[in-house]
Amino acid sequence: MRTRNVVIVAGCLIALIGFGARTSFGLFTEPLSALRGWDRETFALAIAIQNLLWGIGQPFAGAIADRFGAGRVLAAGGAVYALGVVLMSASTNGTTLAISGGVLVGLGLSGGSFTIVIAAFARLVPEDRRSWAMGLATAMGSLGQFVFAPLGQGFIGAYGPATALALIGGCVALVPVLALALTGDRGARESQERSSHAVRDALTHPSYLLLTSGFFVCGFHIAFVSTHLPPYLTDLGLSTALAAWALALIGLFNVVGAYTAGVLGGIYSRRLLLSAIYASRGAAFALFVALPPSPATVLLFAAAIGLLWLSTVPLTSGLIAVMFGTRHLGLLFGVVFLSHQVGAFIGVWLGGAVYDATGGYDLMWWASIALGFAAALVHLPIDERPAPRLAASPA
Repeated sequence: MRTRNVVIVAGCLIALIGFGARTSFGLFTEPLSALRGWDRETFALAIAIQNLLWGIGQPFAGAIADRFGAGRVLAAGGAVYALGVVLMSASTNGTTLAISGGVLVGLGLSGGSFTIVIAAFARLVPEDRRSWAMGLATAMGSLGQFVFAPLGQGFIGAYGPATALALIGGCVALVPVLALALTGDRGARESQERSSHAVRDALTHPSYLLLTSGFFVCGFHIAFVSTHLPPYLTDLGLSTALAAWALALIGLFNVVGAYTAGVLGGIYSRRLLLSAIYASRGAAFALFVALPPSPATVLLFAAAIGLLWLSTVPLTSGLIAVMFGTRHLGLLFGVVFLSHQVGAFIGVWLGGAVYDATGGYDLMWWASIALGFAAALVHLPIDERPAPRLAASPA
């Protein structure tokens, strides 16, 4: 029990640092672009590449963690992640920013973030507590957003954006140290089923494809808001401090949202909970666009969207475990997460492109509304039962 508790604490701290650090990048859009003389699309493209590479690398990192254990993958990923953030601080042109903040941070995140932690928890925590543990890990990632948003803004105000990024990178360097506690997760070396077979069977399962398409929308929403909400608010004449606190409030309220989703996912239908979350996101975006901009409406929006922010993660990963067991959960969740990150790439890049083309974000907000309601419909037909072939995988 003591060992399991140490694993849970270390995994939650990794989720806090790994997810929290990357959610602060939106605060650097304007000050770093101004410092280096970039247009807004240059920074947005680097973050878009980061999201895409995170998604592309996730199935491979998940498969390696499934076979050789989460600890080694988290340590290697955390080291690459930290290096990429530090090199971002020294980048002086769009190419070096794309390599450091895009490629290196993206690949580092695929191995050093909460997605690998969730797969480890699924194997190490008993089934009756699994949804709770997944929700807890996700909630701690959100708490990281609450911690790193004001911390990043404080670093920027005190030291400038370049030094602030280097300090954020120093925080990420703690991930490989914490990963030592998860070296006991040896994965599934005894698996007789090849990973390629698991992916093939999953991709022929209609409910898995619906879940994958819905998670695309989650990535679009989160990446667009976390990267473009701060400059959107400053364009409206609101303060940078308010933008930082909006991101922090999203993270704080999602501690409640993600944890609650994990608990409810062990009791109620996960597909219906997911449908309700996406519909509520669409409604929250619509109200935010319709109401006059003010500190009050910004903070209310942040609180509402925070409750819905990463609450999709424990429910989505929980559905995968129900359908296919936990033997290949890292890989199969990684494939779904790739869809999430393709959505994130489009949300971040398109946000910058739309802004440069139109001088505003109105089209992006309306796209977010439409996608939210579409995702709500997509989840309704999902079958919450074990898939025929992989139902025999250990759960």
